[in-house]
Amino acid sequence: MTPCFDWFDAIYYWAGLKMYDLVAGRHLLHLSRYYSAQESVELFPTLARNGKDKTLKGTVVYYDGQMNDSRLNVALACSAALSGAAVLNHAEVVSLLKDEGDGRIIGARIRNNLSGKEFDAYAKVVVNAAGPFCDSVRTLADKDAKPMICPSSGVHVVLPDYYSPDGMGLIVPKTKDGRVVFMLPWLGRTVAGTTDSNTSITMLPEPHEDEIEFILDAISDYLNIKVRRIDVLSAWSGIRPLAIDPKAKSTASISRDHVVTEDHPGLVTITGGKWTTYRSMAEDAVDAAIKSGKLSPANKCLTYNLQLIGADGWDPSSFTVLAQQYVRMKRSHAGKVVPGAMDTAAAKHLSHAYGVLAERVAAIAQNENLGKRLAHGHPFLEAEVAYCAREEYCESAVDFVARRCRLAFLDTDAAQRALPRIIEILAAEHKWDKSRQKQELQKGKEFLETFKSSKNAQFHDGKH
Repeated sequence: MTPCFDWFDAIYYWAGLKMYDLVAGRHLLHLSRYYSAQESVELFPTLARNGKDKTLKGTVVYYDGQMNDSRLNVALACSAALSGAAVLNHAEVVSLLKDEGDGRIIGARIRNNLSGKEFDAYAKVVVNAAGPFCDSVRTLADKDAKPMICPSSGVHVVLPDYYSPDGMGLIVPKTKDGRVVFMLPWLGRTVAGTTDSNTSITMLPEPHEDEIEFILDAISDYLNIKVRRIDVLSAWSGIRPLAIDPKAKSTASISRDHVVTEDHPGLVTITGGKWTTYRSMAEDAVDAAIKSGKLSPANKCLTYNLQLIGADGWDPSSFTVLAQQYVRMKRSHAGKVVPGAMDTAAAKHLSHAYGVLAERVAAIAQNENLGKRLAHGHPFLEAEVAYCAREEYCESAVDFVARRCRLAFLDTDAAQRALPRIIEILAAEHKWDKSRQKQELQKGKEFLETFKSSKNAQFHDGKH
């Protein structure tokens, strides 16, 4: 929903979004449309009717898709493994192997960061897809490589679900300082963002308090409820790898598009881009690798019809099967096992997160007494930790709370409270000793401190 506070805006956005519908063609989700001020407030109760010295004339609503990026990311790795790829996580490239004759890159020396062991892996072509870190891989091949990445920090804050109605978000294409601000329902909460500022590249980026304030200020202009700092359940900063083509003449060509380049023989780098276009990025990178290594593929690119793991046979009503056929067996504090219903929230969550493989998770919840919720008010189950440890390369507590489910990003304090139980289940799966468990708790707490929920806010200026 885009609020319009004068008639020119209403006509301008309506016309613009009709063009958007046209360009989408047969891929259009739903037609965009205009709503009067009265209809808009009924659809979006927290929307303010009176902005700064203007009243709401109406809104234009368009449709967009949404995904759970941690689940999509893991599904990609597992789908690759299923297709025959050797997939490795917690593996760091420490150096690149060069051919002694012509200096071509022929592989990499890799360190297993869990055990500290190192080994060599050889390949006809090495593809560097290290996101914001891709320059440090390029300098392993050539220490004088010109940087390609112009890192930009994007901060998001998560607020309770009542900030936005189910299924409807708010987007303001131009705030007073010319930025885009949005507020969307996401995984049972509301996510608001975003900022765009230069940053340095680090493994644990943190949001600045003034960026959080900026987002809260920007959305409060459009809402009729008090936007409070104490409502922030989680705030995080991510690094966008905006790419400069090293072959470009001027740096003005910083791009949201992806760039594929082979600036050292045998090392193909792909960077920039975004989730929306990840399949075309992959296709371009593989095409470049085929050319670089003079490889002869047996077939054309298959991505157009490739389904990810858990997709085949899934449909939106799949969750009902889970609700009807499984129970959540829960171990009480006294050690007694009691059955609980596989309620709609839990069943929908499992179905959306694991696709047709959700039945395997539900079976663990039922048969191994791991049916309890990990955090109050969230649908995540203990069984998921065991499943992810067995089937999804989950090797640490942070892996689970941030990269197998989105709990850290949705509710930092809930993630913190769930840590001990998550570590207990992982310890049973991976046979961890007491010292490893202590280390996991320490690492988990350090990681969660970079998410600025209201508990670890830096200061209060009294405004929110």
